[in-house]
Amino acid sequence: MHDPAFSARGRFWRGNLHTHSTRSDGVLEPEEVCRRYKAAGYDFIALTDHFIGLYDYPIVDTVPFRDADFTTILGAEIHSGAMENGELWHILAVGLPADFAPSHSPDFMPVDEQENGPTLAQRARDAGAYVAIAHPEWGGLSLADARSLEAAHAIEVYNHGCQVGADRAEGFWHLDRLLEDGRRLWLCANDDAHFSEPDHFGGWTMVKAEENTPGALLAALKQGHSYASTGPEIHDVIWGEEEVTVECSAAASVIVQGKGCAAVAKHGESMTRVTIPLARFVYSPWLRLTVVDRAGKRAWTNPVWK
Repeated sequence: MHDPAFSARGRFWRGNLHTHSTRSDGVLEPEEVCRRYKAAGYDFIALTDHFIGLYDYPIVDTVPFRDADFTTILGAEIHSGAMENGELWHILAVGLPADFAPSHSPDFMPVDEQENGPTLAQRARDAGAYVAIAHPEWGGLSLADARSLEAAHAIEVYNHGCQVGADRAEGFWHLDRLLEDGRRLWLCANDDAHFSEPDHFGGWTMVKAEENTPGALLAALKQGHSYASTGPEIHDVIWGEEEVTVECSAAASVIVQGKGCAAVAKHGESMTRVTIPLARFVYSPWLRLTVVDRAGKRAWTNPVWK
């Protein structure tokens, strides 16, 4: 099977789906955030300021910052209700309409009579957004909470800001547990940039689409036509009955993961085409893989199902 993310029509566009500005707790104006991402070689970003009353529930109009080579997707990091640990939900919603109705979330602390996180996430999905569970390790998200967010398209498996500021970057444990439950979920990597520390240009999502437009990018994200990276490029993946073949930028390791403890790795020097046997995964209904370069930077494919 040709991995759908690589067989889809179009080309890969590099983007960041999680970014903040002075419209919430970032330190740069929206226009400057967009300018810096474009200058750094990104094809698109989503400005996702915190959707709470403290900041007047912003969905920032970034349309004026688009041009022939760079686009933006409207969105927000939305919040409402308490997780099991008593803290406010953090949910990434990319592709929100500008008139998305606010939740009753005056600040970063839960209050009485709020809609809960799963309900808010479902409202965002119903409004057309691509919904991701944001930085689950950083927020101390419980497995029960993760399971309750049925509207999610994806899990943010790497958050560069959480890596730089808290050494709590990942979401793979949550992703794999939900995959084991039978959930069909994608993954994404993002910066969560505030520009108050070196939290930018460290994690991104590569989206395969025919056009670099908000509509085409959102459709591709929802279909899983993407991969996530902190450095390496993945050019192609072919899943066979007995083996998987990966074409990528120079890699030191390629690792296939499946249900439970199932994993197989191949190591080498500057590998650009790697074939790994899949006998170890006979009882795993899903597979995903990681490419690691010599510097320890990683890229990750979306899961595929047999």
